[in-house]
Formats: sequence, C-alpha cells, structure tokens
Amino acid sequence: MTLVYQSTRNEKNKVTASQAILQGLATDGGLFTPVDFPDVNLDFDRLKSASYQEVAKLVLSAFLDDFTEEELDFCIDNAYDAKFDTPVIAPLVKLGDQYHLELFHGSTIAFKDMALSILPYLLTTAAKKQGVDDKIVILTATSGDTGKAAMAGFADVAGTEIIVFYPNGGVSKIQELQMTTQVGDNTHVVAIEGNFDDAQTKVKEMFNDESLRQKLAAKGAQFSSANSMNIGRLVPQIVYYIYAYAQLLNDGQLEKGEKINITVPTGNFGNILAAYYAKQIGLPVHKLICASNENNVLTDFFATGFYDKKRRFKVTSSPSMDILVSSNLERLIFHLVGNDSAKTRELMTALVDKGEYQLSAVNPDILDFFEAGFATEGETSAEIKRLYDDLSYIEDPHTAVASAVYRAYRDRTGDQTKTIIASTASPYKFPRVAVEAVKGKDSGDDFAAVQELHDLSGVAIPKAVKGLETAPIRHRKVVEVAAMQKAVESYLDV
Repeated sequence: MTLVYQSTRNEKNKVTASQAILQGLATDGGLFTPVDFPDVNLDFDRLKSASYQEVAKLVLSAFLDDFTEEELDFCIDNAYDAKFDTPVIAPLVKLGDQYHLELFHGSTIAFKDMALSILPYLLTTAAKKQGVDDKIVILTATSGDTGKAAMAGFADVAGTEIIVFYPNGGVSKIQELQMTTQVGDNTHVVAIEGNFDDAQTKVKEMFNDESLRQKLAAKGAQFSSANSMNIGRLVPQIVYYIYAYAQLLNDGQLEKGEKINITVPTGNFGNILAAYYAKQIGLPVHKLICASNENNVLTDFFATGFYDKKRRFKVTSSPSMDILVSSNLERLIFHLVGNDSAKTRELMTALVDKGEYQLSAVNPDILDFFEAGFATEGETSAEIKRLYDDLSYIEDPHTAVASAVYRAYRDRTGDQTKTIIASTASPYKFPRVAVEAVKGKDSGDDFAAVQELHDLSGVAIPKAVKGLETAPIRHRKVVEVAAMQKAVESYLDV
C-alpha cells in the first residue's frame, strides 16, 4: 500500500510522496507528514558494509514508495557523486568520547548538501510522474546555508526557477558571498531588511496566497519549496543517521542493537526531526538532544511545553540557528498530539495570532526521547578552543553549540551512551569565528581568517571557498520585508 502523507492541518488533505514533494507546502499552510511509518528492514549485518548510496536506496524506497526503482537510482546516482570530496559522503570522526558525523563534504560545505543534492532530481522526477508541465518556482527563505545549497542544486535545471531570501547582515561573509556570486540564469537572491523569521513568514504567506497562485498558474508556473518544509528535503536526511550507525558497527565502536544518542544543532528543527524519523523506522536511539544557541526557544519548549516566540531575536556566531519560529516543529507537534490535525492547526494559529501556544495532553513516549539545552556565545567559543587544544580539531560554531550542549547534558545526567554529534558545517564557512575562538583575537577579515584556519588545522581549503573573494557579485537586490512579494512578481513577470 502506498505511503500517505497528510497535511498537519487538514486530515482530508492526503497525498503521495511525489505529490508532497511537488507541492512543497500544503495549500492549507500545513506540512505534509507521514501518519504511519514504513516497515524498513534495517539489517545492520548487511548495512555495515553498504555504501552511502545503498543506504539511501533502502530508506528512500520505503518513504518515497511511489517512485520506481529506476527513478530512485537515477536520483541517487546523480546526487551522491563526485561533488562530494570523499566517497564516504558522510564520514564519522571519533573525538574523545563523542563521534562527529561530518555532513559538510558536499559542494557548499554544509549539511544542506546532503538533501539538496538530490531534491532537484526528486522534484523534476515528481513533476513528470504527475504530468506537470508547469515551471517549478522554488521559493525559499534561508538562514545562511539552504540558499546556496538549493541554488547550487537547481542552477540551470530546465523547467525550474529559484528565488532565495536571506537576512541582510544576518549571515557570515562567506555564506553571503556563496549566495550573491551564484551563477545560473534561473537563480535569484534577495537580501531582506529583517531576520530569518521575517523572511520565512513572508514566504509562507506567498505559498498560501490564492491570488498569487492563480497568477502563477496563468503563466504556467507553480511554487515549491527547497527548505525542510518539503518532505523531499527531510526524508534524505534520515539516511545519514542510519549510515552513521552502520559505520560505528563496522568500526567495532558499537554492539549490534546498542542504543546511541544523537545531538543536533537545531534551528528550523528539520535535521533533528529526521533523526526522530530514523528512530521510528528502527534506529536504536536512546536520546535525541536538541542543541540551541542563545535563541533558545526550543530549550524552553522542551522544558515546559510552552512555545513563546515573543522574545528578543539575537544575532549570534551560529547564524543558521538564529530562528525563533522552528517550522518543522509543527510535524513533531502533530505526532505529539496523536496526529490530530485540528489540534495542530489550533496551536499553529495561536502562534501566529498570539506568538505563543501551550501543549497539553501529549504523547509522553515521544516527548521522553528528547532532551534540550543551549550554549551561550562564550560557551560556544570555549568549546571550539577546547576541542582544538585537546585534539587539534576545529569545529564550526553550530557544531560547537551541539558539542557544548552534549557535554553539559552528560555532566548533568551521567549518561554515558555513545553519542553522535551532527557536524553541520565546515569551519571554513565561519573562519573568523573559528580562528578567534582558537587564538583569542579577531582576524578582521574573512579571507585572512581562511588562511589562518588552514595554518591552524592543516585541512585543505575547500573548493567552495577558493576564488570566492574575487568572484563577481551577481545578486545585489535588497528589499524591505513588505516588498518581498513584489520582487517575486517582478522576477516571474506576473
């Protein structure tokens, strides 16, 4: 029986995987979510020697079950190829008593490559399956990494257009240049005078604007999403958690069936939700540890069940986590309230209207899998320095948040369960932060810091950074939040 994806806000809005990927966001404002999870044979005796591509085939076949084997082979083979700088795709590095799952070996040196390398193929394949000839317009907000990874994936892909909004001054210089120098006739990048939450809220409004949808249809176009609101972005992220466990078994670091903890630096909640979905299909998980920076709305939520976005937005050294409205949390809320779409819609409406909601009568078995904590700016910097001093390894600030939160959790609880840290970006994306943490002084310039980072770490400067300083700027548009839709209409001539 084909797996059903249902909107979190309307129990009657049910679609197949390919339909969910094509739409991106449900027209009722909800997120397409599995109501039941597929049966997946996680035979780790076999998987421990499997390639990343083979693990991807197993997982995607189960979750995207209206794709044929040939279609999935095409998508996987084109996604996980030489654009990654290691055939392992997602290597594990043992650092003391924790294991860093390096998810930054793709073409834009961030974990978003793991899913955004395959999403363009899934999306264009889904369009063909559904007989859709419309141009697919990828409309997305980014807190720094999704934008570049999405544009790299969709650049000059026939039948697509991509428009990315990012917070002006709210990303690192490297992140910004990666976006503003992006080539491709179908790529558009716009800075907004606001933060990520402003951009994401406006993007959601455009998705739900019926008159705009009709204007697009008249031009033979339709919106889809490249961020983790799209189930086609989320499902491929399940793969690397299964793969990491298999690697630990293969390396003799685990006994078969032994449970692990997974700590994830968390902003929009998609990456840790993928870990929860991995657990739902049989990955032996003890705890999922949700790590936040000083925008610690999720830490408070898991402690109290109260979600309150009415707080000061902080610009931190881990900008991809500078988020106060975690869109993917809606999927977990849906599961926590027993897959009740009416209740989920009520809570999400309260978040928009009042800026808050209170959970009650939730499934404790789900909630008990999650722990949460946050790291201050000082703790983040100290963790980067600690790991460098102890092991000559340099983390990016997001990974350092996760590492600091995990250490605090372990010290508080005494939990000695072996733990994977999701290492979500290369330190070369945030060279000034990394170098300042190690040396105690600011380099003053991102590209001087790149060279210093190379000298400190001995890690080769990635292709994604080489030449970036002198690459021509192609995207210079800056708009107020209220003018975002006007920019979209201008690009699409509607």
